[in-house]
Order: sequence, then C-alpha cells, then structure tokens
Amino acid sequence: MTAVTSGDGGTGSPPGGELLVEARGLTKRYGRRITAVDGLDLSVRRGEVYGFLGPNGAGKTTTLRMLLGLIRPSSGTARVLGKKPGDPEGLARVGALVESPAFYPYLSGKDNLRVMARYSGVPYWRVDEALITVELGGRAKDKFRKYSLGMKQRLGVAAALLKDPDLLILDEPTNGLDPKGMADIRALIRKLGQGNRTVLLSSHLLAG
Repeated sequence: MTAVTSGDGGTGSPPGGELLVEARGLTKRYGRRITAVDGLDLSVRRGEVYGFLGPNGAGKTTTLRMLLGLIRPSSGTARVLGKKPGDPEGLARVGALVESPAFYPYLSGKDNLRVMARYSGVPYWRVDEALITVELGGRAKDKFRKYSLGMKQRLGVAAALLKDPDLLILDEPTNGLDPKGMADIRALIRKLGQGNRTVLLSSHLLAG
C-alpha cells in the first residue's frame, strides 16, 4: 500500500499545517495468520488530498474502517480530528463513503438524502447544496434505481458531504466506473479538496 499526497488542495497553505489524521504503528490482525494492516504510520494535514494506492487486499479499506472507529485495531494508536476513532465529537466533522453506497431504490436521490439528513440532524438546505456540489442538481428528483453507476457514486459522495465535513473519507470512489466516470470523479475530488477540507481516499487503480 502506497500513500500519495496532492499538495495543499490549492489553498497555498504552508507545509506543516494542522494534523487531521495521525496514526502510529496501526495494526490489524485476524487470528494468528492474517495481518491486514501492519504497523502503519500516517499523517494527513488540513487541505491535502491524500490517497492510499494498492491492490485489493492491501489493507486500504481496513485502515479507513479503523480510522472511523468501525473496527478496533489490534495494536497502535490513531487520532482523527484530535479525537479517538469513533468519538462522536470527531465523527460530527467527518463525512465518509466506505464501500458501495446503499440507498432506497424507490426514492429519488434528493429524498434519499433528506432521509439521511433527518436522522443526522442536518438541515434540509444542505441536501440541495450537496447535490449541486456533486453536479446532480438536475437529476435530484430521479429515482435512485434509474441512476447510472457514476451517478450512484456521486450521490454517495453527496451523502458524505451533508455535514459539510472538515475531513472527507472516500473508499474506492471510482470502483467499477468507465473511463469517463473515473475522470468525472477525479475532477470532483480535486474540487472537494480545495479550501480547508481534507480528502482521504483509497484506490487500487493508479488512474483512479
């Protein structure tokens, strides 16, 4: 697994800015024979687009799940936005898309996000803003089941943006997309990584 960092997100911020994600010796083992992540050291600063690049099975998704507090590490430490992984105060400033997005197929893209906003305590005006950001505003009223794979991925990113997070975590955002879809998602990620927002993503494709 290789780390790739894209500058400062276009902010002009000097190196050595605020650390949003930090891990030291982060390790995850399953039983005695399987080591999914082995002694990972990681530092991600505000305004960066930071990518994990590696083949399937390299531990990328496992790492992101540990940082989100979805699974516990076997050893090592991590801090996300100054908090332990999974801490509610930290998670309030994190948006995440891990593995394939899941939505109600019979609801529109907009209504799916409104359901998520209601349960997350997010004002409804954020739904329209997120849809515009991912360029789905014109298809917001279409049923999710009619969306292309690229549109479904975009809606997943929109869901991750509902809280206007400081840190956006995207797991394989170009997975399964055709070349145009990949190019569109890459352009979207570059846009999302501007300003003070930080994007942490994984991919098994060098072009992804």
